Amino acid sequence: MISQIGSIAISLAGGLIFSSFLFLGLFNFLGKKNYLLVAERAILATCYSIFLAFFCLLNELLVSNFNLQYVAQYTSYETPMFFKVTALWAGQAGSLLFWSFITSIFTVVYIFTTLKRMNSLKFHSYLILAFIFSFFILLSNFIANPFDPVSADIVVQNGNGLNPLLQNFFMAIHPPILYVGFTGSAIVFVMALAASISKDITFDWVQSIRRWSLFVWTFLSAGIILGGYWAYNELGWGGYWAWDPVENSSLMPWLTLTAFIHSSMIQEKRGMLKKWNFLLATSTYLLVILGTFITRSGVISSVHSFTAENLGPMFFSFLSLLILYTVFWFFKRKSYLDTDDRIDSFTSREGGFLYNNLILILMCFTIMWGTLFPILSEAWDGNKIYVGASYFNQLNIPIGLVLLFLMGIGPLLSWNYTSKDILLRRFKTPSTISFISGFSYFLFSASFQLYVLVAIMGITFTLTSILGEFYKSYKKQKKSSSNIIVSFTNMLLSNRHKNGGYIVHIGIVLIFVGFIGRAFEVEKEFSLAPGEQIYFANYTFKLNSIESEARDNHYAFLSNIDVIDKENQFLTNLKPEKRIYFYWNSDPEKRQPHSELDIHSTIQKDIYSIFSAYDAQKNLGYFKIMINPLVNWVWIGGIMMVIGSLFAFWPSRRKM
Repeated sequence: MISQIGSIAISLAGGLIFSSFLFLGLFNFLGKKNYLLVAERAILATCYSIFLAFFCLLNELLVSNFNLQYVAQYTSYETPMFFKVTALWAGQAGSLLFWSFITSIFTVVYIFTTLKRMNSLKFHSYLILAFIFSFFILLSNFIANPFDPVSADIVVQNGNGLNPLLQNFFMAIHPPILYVGFTGSAIVFVMALAASISKDITFDWVQSIRRWSLFVWTFLSAGIILGGYWAYNELGWGGYWAWDPVENSSLMPWLTLTAFIHSSMIQEKRGMLKKWNFLLATSTYLLVILGTFITRSGVISSVHSFTAENLGPMFFSFLSLLILYTVFWFFKRKSYLDTDDRIDSFTSREGGFLYNNLILILMCFTIMWGTLFPILSEAWDGNKIYVGASYFNQLNIPIGLVLLFLMGIGPLLSWNYTSKDILLRRFKTPSTISFISGFSYFLFSASFQLYVLVAIMGITFTLTSILGEFYKSYKKQKKSSSNIIVSFTNMLLSNRHKNGGYIVHIGIVLIFVGFIGRAFEVEKEFSLAPGEQIYFANYTFKLNSIESEARDNHYAFLSNIDVIDKENQFLTNLKPEKRIYFYWNSDPEKRQPHSELDIHSTIQKDIYSIFSAYDAQKNLGYFKIMINPLVNWVWIGGIMMVIGSLFAFWPSRRKM
């Protein structure tokens, strides 16, 4: 019964969204506001129908209704309840419905908040939103319907269960957070297009779209960081970023949106860069759809590709239409987007933002080219040429280091113009501390690396620059209050947007600290029987035992390893596992082995342990140990980025 309601709700959503096109057309030709109101209500009703379908699917997953193909494919009786919820986005059909669900939430909020103040944007906003909805609803109705019954005329006794890699808390929250960022970019896209078409780019519009952008950017950032954390803790290769095509697909819109947030400040202050901002705002959503095409086209191989279904042609067509529509209106409104005002000096804050944008776009382009090259090469001559991590590292590490320095240069520049004397005075302290830190590393480092030297200098330069800005603001507030806490709080609240941005930049600096650690990683693979030990990287690893245990949804081999430091003191106990999911399945090919890691984590380094395999006959375990310095600074920096963004986004109290 519930599944039938869900299926009807999806069909109803399709009818409603196409009826909105009818009334939008009537409004366009006849000009009667009632038709626009009916179109608005049709779009809202579409959103509510999607809400209903979503919760119907959630119910069927929770009650294990294996009469539905989707439920049988991604859950089982043994699947924990929490992961039955995460199965909503484990497969193609569920993830598309989930995408529409989040888009619906944003649409309802957008209609009842932003469009309440900006009536001129309504028609074009509804038209673009209706087109976006119609695409995803068509997919859910005819291509990947989550309410389709099982294909065979049989009773399914139990489902296949969820992929073991997805049975992780952070993988459970990473996709929905990232989806919020992806789908939220649609609103930024709609606002940019609607305002340009309507010729109604106002100060209020700039502030509103920037707030939407900050919100979306926050979730994109959190999603990317959580994805890295999941990869580090679950995939067993000891890293958090591999330049995987799906990883790149999330990073590209993040880069363009970051550029837009920066350049929108110039538009707000001086009315400049309208064309540039139009391209950045629209490109963000276009890159999201491009990434979705790459993910779901079947033309790439990725650990993140959770589906084998080929929706590539559908997404390619959708993307092409969006690009054509965007390009058409860009050239049609090109004269409107022009501005007479120009950047007065390239040693100004505006110039710094421009350099920042160019670097971000350059990085985006290099990533896009490397990601798409295998697809393009195969289309050209039938040979798929893969681009390895070395390509991305060789190009993007230098670009990233330039960006690191630019984050420190920006706060030192003034709006409109910065004189030579002021520039030299402001650069003196950060440059001196940067040089001292670099020289110290050169003198005392056991293994000198140029990348590390430049990174250390960039980190200290930028950190000194930002903290200097905080200190100047603090001194101003301290004049009105002798209380340190009060002065510091007033300093932070005095300009939330600016200070939130500085906190974000500090977070990025800390992430670069974590990146430095990659240069000093070491690893070793070995086999041990219970009672044996091995010495590696100033630590002794002693295997105490290997035991086995049957659990609800898997069978596990449990290792117990003592770690002794170089002073012969007990440091920690590691318990990596070798799990076999669906162990009791009569078909051996359906059994899924999985290595569950154990990590001893400190602020200085991680001891990363992997139970690779177990030889039952010899009672011998095969292990891999990695020493990963400074990894936690990546997660600390990521948390600070999100905090800073939320701080900048959170509205100030209005004065009565």
